[in-house]
Amino acid sequence: MPALRIEGYVIVSADGRLANAHNVMPDDLKVEGDKRFFTSALDRADLVVHGRHSEEEQPNAPKRRRIILTGDVETIAPDPTNPKALLWNPAGCSFERASREAGVSSGTVAIIGGPSVFGMFMDRYDTFWLSVAPRVRIPNGEPCFPGVPARTPQQVLAAHGLRAGEPQLIDAAHDVSVTPWRREPKTSP
Repeated sequence: MPALRIEGYVIVSADGRLANAHNVMPDDLKVEGDKRFFTSALDRADLVVHGRHSEEEQPNAPKRRRIILTGDVETIAPDPTNPKALLWNPAGCSFERASREAGVSSGTVAIIGGPSVFGMFMDRYDTFWLSVAPRVRIPNGEPCFPGVPARTPQQVLAAHGLRAGEPQLIDAAHDVSVTPWRREPKTSP
């Protein structure tokens, strides 16, 4: 059976936050270099997965197949406002079933948040692309992953078997870099 490649994407503040206390991404995190990186990644993805507060503000967004996590449906249902979207309740059916119903059984799946959605896939990511805006702090903001701020985002990713690759500077004006965190391939005995 063809495989799904699971990739996560987030930009966080220096203190590991992705939104303010009202679940709104502050303008300080809307960095042009990261927007270009994120848009390019989503343009290559076969499926986008997110919660009800995580959206993309991009021209191509309506063209993308997506799954939106919600407790408002029993299992899966078409999104009445978007013909390319499927509503999914993880308590009602597996991700594999939801992705098949969305028309995707192989290819790249882009997980774009929020925190509980990121947490659901923590042990399944092939790569997690962590962008950090080191000059931004969001006191009392929404942590990017379950376990933050007690641990840093990097510590959470490492605890789930992901290893940091080489950071890439994607916005020099804001000193923002993205680091690929990849799962070590399993070796046979």
